[in-house]
Amino acid sequence: MRSKDVAIAVIYRFLDRFNLATLPAIWLLLLGLVALTPKLARACACGCSVFDVGTPSLIPESAGGTVWTEFDFMNQYIDWHSSQPAARAANDDKQIKTYFTTVGAQYMFNHQFGAMLTVPYTARVFRTEDDGKIGQFEHGNFGDVRLWGMYTGLMEDMSLGLLAGFKLPTGDHTYSNFDRDTSIGTGSTDLLLGAYKTGSFPSKLGNVNLTLRGRPFQYYAQGQYEYPFLWQQRYVPGKEFNSSIGLIYNFGDEGPLNEVAPILSLLTSTRSHDQGFNADPPNSGYVRLLLAPGAELGWGPFRFYADMEFPVMQYVNGHQLTAPYLLKTILSYNF
Repeated sequence: MRSKDVAIAVIYRFLDRFNLATLPAIWLLLLGLVALTPKLARACACGCSVFDVGTPSLIPESAGGTVWTEFDFMNQYIDWHSSQPAARAANDDKQIKTYFTTVGAQYMFNHQFGAMLTVPYTARVFRTEDDGKIGQFEHGNFGDVRLWGMYTGLMEDMSLGLLAGFKLPTGDHTYSNFDRDTSIGTGSTDLLLGAYKTGSFPSKLGNVNLTLRGRPFQYYAQGQYEYPFLWQQRYVPGKEFNSSIGLIYNFGDEGPLNEVAPILSLLTSTRSHDQGFNADPPNSGYVRLLLAPGAELGWGPFRFYADMEFPVMQYVNGHQLTAPYLLKTILSYNF
């Protein structure tokens, strides 16, 4: 086994047993993997909770509300084993193409407290082989609703926030032609914990100017931990940790726009093995690192955000279908 594969395997075994106390160590270990990755990987492992981080446009800056609609896309068709692609014949599943549409709302009651709700709808195409024949199944239904409470009173400018909430088992997980790990909903109730930090880099470092056109560069960081504690029908989804750090530069007013901001984000995503009689533990769980160039445009109270997320490293257990990129778009309105 190559040294890179050994290092990734060791780190994955640690991640499979992580708890809240290990989250800072997880972040440092995943960033260290960049040095072990000699070239761009062409896929990403199964999982969509990574869409919940890496969105600076939804971080509150003042009291008031925001509503938004989000569209995400993921087309998994590349079989992946360990840290490299594998022969398609090694996996009976051939394709999972998913269109995610989410409606969300958050309201900050004051400088300190707020709440957030997201309601997803998922349309999925699943192609799998059975007895030498490939069948295609299409299904759409509501996914798992997420409810959050937000606390932003730790800093006067609301640049540091803590979140806690629940993922509810509202998503469909009974469609007979989908496996439990392919179903739109997990059937589990999950504890959600999160945090974020935003800020600006200094204008100067000694005598070195760090601004562009007189404007400083900005940054953000987000993290989210998901722990299933109630489940159904002998399927327990794996624990997940997703995080993102990003560099932002806002050009300010440009024509009719009041914000033109390119963004470069680095996302990490980890998931432990699924468990239960209806799970497939040997072929579930992963570690991945993704690079996401994107941009945010503002027009009055409206904001439009879009990015494409390209994996630069991944390690999956067993054989799992992967995608060459992930796409995310969000249109939001502040009031």
